[in-house]
Amino acid sequence: MAGKVAVVLGSDSDLPAMEPCLRALKRFGIPYEARVISAHRTPAQAEAFASAAADNGFGVIIAAAGKAAHLAGVLAAYTTLPVIGVPMKTSMMGGLDSLLSMVQMPSGIPVACVAVDGGGNAAILAAQILALGDPALTEKLREHKADMERAVMEKDKTLQEEQAK
Repeated sequence: MAGKVAVVLGSDSDLPAMEPCLRALKRFGIPYEARVISAHRTPAQAEAFASAAADNGFGVIIAAAGKAAHLAGVLAAYTTLPVIGVPMKTSMMGGLDSLLSMVQMPSGIPVACVAVDGGGNAAILAAQILALGDPALTEKLREHKADMERAVMEKDKTLQEEQAK
């Protein structure tokens, strides 16, 4: 399985919300390429990028878009790679419009979807997909979960100590 992730933004305004995604990919040591490609303004580029993604070494595509968030679906239409949609928060509907645009895909063109502005989880999901063929990445994911467990246990310990005072 290819070990590179494509992070495609529908607009450069999506970049701040997707920084957790890029940081997580770096933390897991997953190479990625970030692009700005619009499903509506550059549809030919979206088709070309998705059609060639597997041949270009990508194993997963993460697509972030807001409002009429068709980017993930358009990319999914042109590839057999897993596509993870990240709906962006919007000013009119808080991201519900983006979320529904991604999860209501027609039969045969699935898009996995994370929470509104959930770029960090998209990176973890991409890592889990890639880890199916990468034992070293599987170990990094185990370490990540152990780190989260330790952090929660430390917070619980602190709370218990404060309550005992």
